Amino acid sequence: MKTAIIKYNAGNIRSVLFALDRLGVQGTVTDDPEEIRAADKVIFPGVGEASTAMQYLQQRGLDKVITSLQQPVLGICLGLQLMCKHSEENDTPCLGIFDVEVKRFQSPVANLLKIPQIGWNNIAGLHSTIFEKVPENSYMYFVHSYYAALAPETVAIANYVVNYSAALQKDNFYAVQFHPEKSAEAGQKLLESFLKL
Repeated sequence: MKTAIIKYNAGNIRSVLFALDRLGVQGTVTDDPEEIRAADKVIFPGVGEASTAMQYLQQRGLDKVITSLQQPVLGICLGLQLMCKHSEENDTPCLGIFDVEVKRFQSPVANLLKIPQIGWNNIAGLHSTIFEKVPENSYMYFVHSYYAALAPETVAIANYVVNYSAALQKDNFYAVQFHPEKSAEAGQKLLESFLKL
């Protein structure tokens, strides 16, 4: 099985490679369109800022490659946000796979809930094959200042300031706001299920 990890200068790829390695899968980090199209599974991870990341994707034609993929694709963290329609982060038009707005957390009590959200939070309302082996209310590891609003494509919900989409799915596109590669056994189970799609 060929697993491509999309390279677009948005950090965090090493931890994804380690997580795949623990599952006995070798990932290939690439920004080559043909290599991405030829993969059996594609992972679109990311940590960073939306507009810079989108510019990198557009300059290399990767925006069109990603939206045209037919095999299972998993977006992680910034990857999820870039798969949405638009991000409030620097007013960035994104890939539009999910018809969802990405908004900045607005903490009503400045010192009570810190922005960004950093740490463990539970996810609920799980309904996707990638959550097949993940128990309801499992804890996952999050690091983010922006969130995807709830939508028909929402397949898991988390709460921090507001209820928001912890995961989205449409057709062959799956995306999670948390970091499965840093989320212990529950995250590993999710990656296992994705790799078996």
